Amino acid sequence: MPLSVPGPADFLQYTQWSAILTLVFGAIALLGFIFKWGIRFRFVGVTGFMIVLTVGLLSLSFVPLTRTVIPGAVRYATVYDSGATQVVITVPPTISTDELSATLEQAASDLFSPGRLGRTGAPLEIRARTVLHPEPGVTQPLYLGKVERSLQERIDENMKITLFDENLAQLPPAPPEPANAA
Repeated sequence: MPLSVPGPADFLQYTQWSAILTLVFGAIALLGFIFKWGIRFRFVGVTGFMIVLTVGLLSLSFVPLTRTVIPGAVRYATVYDSGATQVVITVPPTISTDELSATLEQAASDLFSPGRLGRTGAPLEIRARTVLHPEPGVTQPLYLGKVERSLQERIDENMKITLFDENLAQLPPAPPEPANAA
């Protein structure tokens, strides 16, 4: 059974319940001060925490949690991220040209953040590499392509994907697909 991601309507419902609970804890804290209960300061803390939680849930009801999925993209791992304009990802050495292009587009979508540091107008550059072992004991990093995208726009229509054909030619041939025995 697949898990469903809560949407803005769900978070709005959670916000309502959290607000009601916040009011209840606030009322208990007020009663604690009126009747001079020893636990009154703890209820002040719980009420403050509930206020922060309610505001957080309210903000999640405005901003949807969505992730763009690019068809044909393969799994990648982030190797280096400067937090600004430079990112390096690693992909498997059996990747095809179409998969590499889709994976670079997926990484550009996943790694975009308006909070990245960068000079005004400088693009986010994501480079894809793999690691080859031409002989035992020798490791050769090989850059296969890069994508440049805007740091200011969430959806970048001018994203530029560059594949390094001379490096892609050095990749080992993909293993043949197993025949289906019927």
